[in-house]
Amino acid sequence: MINSFMQTAIEQAAYSNENGGIPEGAALIQNDVLLAVGQNKMVQENNPIMHAIINCLQNAGQTDFKTATIYTTLMPCYLCAGALLQLGIKKIIVGESFTTMGAKDIMVGHGIEIIDLDLPELRIMMRNFIQQNPHVWEEYMGKEK
Repeated sequence: MINSFMQTAIEQAAYSNENGGIPEGAALIQNDVLLAVGQNKMVQENNPIMHAIINCLQNAGQTDFKTATIYTTLMPCYLCAGALLQLGIKKIIVGESFTTMGAKDIMVGHGIEIIDLDLPELRIMMRNFIQQNPHVWEEYMGKEK
């Protein structure tokens, strides 16, 4: 069963997808309270660093990130992992890591706890997006020239 925080992240991913963006969403939680949400806006804002986690952290503003947990639909990439490490977030709940392993080894190596839910519906969402938008996905993954 998907908890409400992961469902919120999934809704953000779906919203991004419906608006022409990459289906990636995030939700920041502290003491079982939703602090902020984010979605990948790379395409919509023509901003290569506006990944869902970055958008979520920006929306959170100043807070004690060390006591927060982030829910994200995809395993964080190197950019997002760096932000999480910099802010001291210690726990990440990931919807799926099949599409991309991201920077898992770096985060684990720095003591971040990662729980991978491996949700089939997110695999399907990402597979469909990549099939329909291969160039956008390649750019997101840093492969587009």
